[in-house]
Amino acid sequence: MRTAYLAAEGFVPQLMEELRRADVRVTTVHDRLVVAEGAAVRSAWAANVWHDVQEVAIDSIGDAAQKLRAVQRNWAAYAPLHHRRAALIQERLPHVSARPLVFPADLPAAPLGSWTLLAPGRLLHAARCDSPFPNGEVSFIEDRDGPPSRAYLKLWEAFTRLGVRPRPGALCLDLGATPGGWTWAMARLGARVVAVDKAPLDPAVAAMPDVAWRGDSAFALEPASFARVDWLCADIICYPSRLLKLVQRWRAAGNVRNFVCTLKFQGGTDHDTAGAFAAIPGSRLFHAHYNKHELTWALLDGAPPDKDTGARIGKSR
Repeated sequence: MRTAYLAAEGFVPQLMEELRRADVRVTTVHDRLVVAEGAAVRSAWAANVWHDVQEVAIDSIGDAAQKLRAVQRNWAAYAPLHHRRAALIQERLPHVSARPLVFPADLPAAPLGSWTLLAPGRLLHAARCDSPFPNGEVSFIEDRDGPPSRAYLKLWEAFTRLGVRPRPGALCLDLGATPGGWTWAMARLGARVVAVDKAPLDPAVAAMPDVAWRGDSAFALEPASFARVDWLCADIICYPSRLLKLVQRWRAAGNVRNFVCTLKFQGGTDHDTAGAFAAIPGSRLFHAHYNKHELTWALLDGAPPDKDTGARIGKSR
């Protein structure tokens, strides 16, 4: 069995180091596509993972399309080389939409395979892939007027990939909130948001209904000041090791149901801390399409519901 890992754009070295640490035996590297022996391992730096990869010879463009259609219907091409030939093959396959999504949106339900040309006569393909988006790249129709920054796109992507998002009335903490892109995104969903940052929010975000700003450090906030938090979200500029300690403190308090946090790497990639996040039971760690040198970590239903949801919300505001 072979598996192929498509590295996020610009992060092949991070993927290679991640696979090395997992004792994965890499056989070939095809631009961003890393082919390895064995079943798939968890990979944060792969935009997509191809399972049970097959390599076949092809005689022509028509032969390639016919062989792919014989396996399944929907395919996405990864074409770092042989662009024209790959485009002609893809034209003979059913159309797969790559239009930007309108948030909120559900994940595509149809299976989507991936393929590439290793050479004009050699086709590599996998019918089963982790991502339902072509090459793992999800994009949205952006809001150019409301949010104060483009950071909200990372949160939109996280909610879409996770398949859940804050419901109206949910209590959300946005740690390191300023200027307020994540606060804006959650408030737009009808959530009540406590934005925590020493710097003030963008005035338009601060004026949104059910948004309250606390001029405190995210690291000084006491978990005990909240009876229950439905979503703790953090896009803080800090070392990942410091973020890990913050998450551990809130998890120990047991009053947070869901976490979504960004690991922002300062200089080199801290693979050890990334591994510590990935090792938290039930969590997910991935490089979102809108991430830079950072990863998104999420843990859903991290604490049981508390019936006294609103007991201390007034004090928290």
